[in-house]
Amino acid sequence: MSKSLKTSLLKTLSYIGLGLTIVPSILVYMTMISHDMHINLMGAGMVLWFITAPFWINKDN
Repeated sequence: MSKSLKTSLLKTLSYIGLGLTIVPSILVYMTMISHDMHINLMGAGMVLWFITAPFWINKDN
């Protein structure tokens, strides 16, 4: 797997994780999901973000 493909995959996964920390808050506000689901989704997003983001943020090319 090439370096650019790995970076693209890591960035995609990181942004999905970031989305999982933002979107559930909006859905709870709109009463579309329960608070328990909100906690689970935000936890998953946090873990995904913190596992993937350090590998591509602030890396010299």
